[in-house]
Amino acid sequence: MKTNAVRILESNGIHFSTIEYEFSEDELDAVSVAAKINAELETVFKTLVTRNEKNEIFVFVIPGNYELNLKKAAIASKSKKIEMIKVKELQPLTGYIRGGCSPIGMKKNYPTFIDESAQLHENIFISAGKRGMQIKLNPQMLCMLINGQYADLI
Repeated sequence: MKTNAVRILESNGIHFSTIEYEFSEDELDAVSVAAKINAELETVFKTLVTRNEKNEIFVFVIPGNYELNLKKAAIASKSKKIEMIKVKELQPLTGYIRGGCSPIGMKKNYPTFIDESAQLHENIFISAGKRGMQIKLNPQMLCMLINGQYADLI
């Protein structure tokens, strides 16, 4: 089954591959995903959705073995304060569910920041837009496609 993220990559002629794996509700975290797809943890990136003090939405893509530094996220997004959105807000805002949120193909093109460490890798893994599927692609291509910016986020 093709996801929106996969269709967008194909329509833009971006080289990528997908990896499908078994998952459970208890294993949606990046550490579990990295083990299941046999990838180095620092190459498996998670997509986090946040809100600032003006109710603006920002997306942050960081390595799975780190937590988002909210102060650095606020600096990157030129906000006074950043906080994570509630899980129940994720699908209405992005079209994706927890454990299957891709930075590609959200309902709106939110400002997106990718941790600068992504540039150290030839390829990284991101969610394909559904649980149990990852996309492997070059981080520069991802950044270009989503009009993202690199920033120090961890």
